[in-house]
Formats: sequence, C-alpha cells, structure tokens
Amino acid sequence: MIVDKLVRNPGSWLSRDEAIRIVMSSRVRLARNLRGMPFPSQARQDENESICKQVQLACDGVVALSSPVFMDMGQLDPVDKSVLKERHLISSELAEKGAGSGLMLVEDEHSAIMINEEDHLRLQCISPGGDLFSVWQRVDKVDSELEQLLDYAFSSRLGYLTACPSNVGTGLRASVMMHLPGLQLSGLIDGVVRGLNKIGLAVRGLFGEGSQACGNMYQVSNQVTLGLSEQQIIERLASVVAEVTQHERNARQRLLEGQRTLVMDRIGRAFGILSHAWLLSSDEMVELLSILRMGIEFGLVSGTTVPIVNEVMLTTQPGHLQKIAGKALGTVERDEMRGQIARDRLKDMNLRVE
Repeated sequence: MIVDKLVRNPGSWLSRDEAIRIVMSSRVRLARNLRGMPFPSQARQDENESICKQVQLACDGVVALSSPVFMDMGQLDPVDKSVLKERHLISSELAEKGAGSGLMLVEDEHSAIMINEEDHLRLQCISPGGDLFSVWQRVDKVDSELEQLLDYAFSSRLGYLTACPSNVGTGLRASVMMHLPGLQLSGLIDGVVRGLNKIGLAVRGLFGEGSQACGNMYQVSNQVTLGLSEQQIIERLASVVAEVTQHERNARQRLLEGQRTLVMDRIGRAFGILSHAWLLSSDEMVELLSILRMGIEFGLVSGTTVPIVNEVMLTTQPGHLQKIAGKALGTVERDEMRGQIARDRLKDMNLRVE
C-alpha cells in the first residue's frame, strides 16, 4: 500500500538539502467546487460519492499530476490517516471523513488533492525551501488542466465560490513553514506574531489551523483571498517571509554574541537528553530536535546534519512509529521507541564545548 511506501521516505515538506534552514517549506493550496453541486457538508452521501468519482476520473486525465493514486478515506485505518496528516497531505477534517471523500496523491508527495473536505477540491503543492513562485506555478498547471475537465463554481463578480466565505475569490492560501528558535529564545516571537496578524497574515503551529506552535516551527499564510490576484498574494507573502527571515538571522546573531551561555545550555541539554533518554514524548522530541537543529546551524553540533534531524522528527511522530512497528502502540511504547530511534540515529553527534 502507498502509505507503507511513504514512511520509508522523507516527507515532501522536509528537505534533504543542508542549505534549507529557516524557511523549511512552501505550500500553495487552491479551493475549488463544482457548479450546481452542494458543498460536502450539505450533500447527501450518494452526492459526495458521485462528486468524488467525478473528480477522481478528471485527475486521472491531468498530465501535470503524473499518475496520481487515489486513497479512499472510508478504507484507510486511523494509523494510515495519522501518517498522511503528519506528512501534511491531509487535514484533520478530511481524516474524520469516510466514504465519499479521498485523496489524490502523486508519488513524490509534492502534489495532492483532497476531495470532499470542506470544498469539493483542495489542490495543493508543497516543496522544501522558500520558492513560493515555483510552487504556485506547479499548482496553477494542475488547476488549469482540471478546469478544462470540470465545471468549476465561479462568479464573474466574486471569483471562485467556496464553502467558507474567507476563501472566496482566488481560493488561494499560500503558506511557509519557518523555524524560528532565535526569535523564540530572544522573547521576540510574540511581537512578530502580533505584527503579522495586524497585516492580515495568519500564524499557526506545525500542523496548521488549530495547532499550537511546537519546536519553534510556525506556519505563516495569507488570510485575504478576495480583491487580490494570485500573483499579488504570493508576492506579498514572499516579501514578509523575507523580512521575518532576516529578523530570525539577526536574533540568532545577537544570541551568539550576547547570550552564548544560554544558547550553549539549551543546546547542551537537548544534546544530553537525545543522547541518553529512554522515554521521549512526541512534543518533547520535536522541541529537543528544534534546539539540536539550531546547534547544527550555529556550528556547535557536529556528526549529524539538518536532513537527519528532519528525518528523525518525522519518523518519530505517532502514526509513523506505529506504521514502522507494524502494529498499534501504546503511549509508553511509542515514547520508548522514540528514545531508541534518537539514540541510534544521532549516536555520532558531538557537542563543541567552548
């Protein structure tokens, strides 16, 4: 099954490139609906199943999707759904759906379409790094092909019609995942978040809407979809992300110059726990790996790399652990398995003491 293959590879939003650091990944999502059909929450079961089949057949004819695989939400078990959520391929809302909803997924995970989540279609493309424009171009190609095969609900006055009024217009949500430990340790992150909210950007945690910030990772995305073109939305977000990236670089430099003892203490504690702990919760693991990642980027930790840290962070999420183990695991069993993976995968790392 495709989920079994997924857990053996890095997620599409996590980079194997050592150079990709502060801006971890970029994603562009489009909300689309079929003309004359009720939104998924209002549709009958047979209507949702008919829509799902129609979209599935259309996707099979899209060259830009490159032989997508369909996964029926009614046939996936909870662990499989957890894996897909952890890889940022489906939302919590879609995971709760059954027959009549599904996921069209390209094998490399860079392109995916959620069917009958909040809207009939949620197209998304995701890629490591901060090149929002190339991600937008990729999802636009998929959308353009699908629009030739499906009759989208569109208003000449309002644009694309969506289940949630906040998505009406372009239906576009662009987001970047940022690793911001410098701003967090400096006590500046709350001010940055408030500033981003004031200019109409949303800031969420690792797993998007409703999730809390964990491991100093934040999703920054647009909220306005009406009244701006797709190009304007992408350009505006890219400009703000560049500013936040510079603030993070400045915060890291100030920490190294003025609070080096604090930095070394945090990195040393993370190093020690990851090297010797036998039980690690999911949240603790992500927090410790975040600090270790910062240590690597500061040149204070050697013997491991950012891509390895990314891999460990993903494979120690609950769904991935259970898929790797091939069975359901209790909380303590998962915590023990995380400790084992950390000790095995990070055993060659060294801490530079000054």
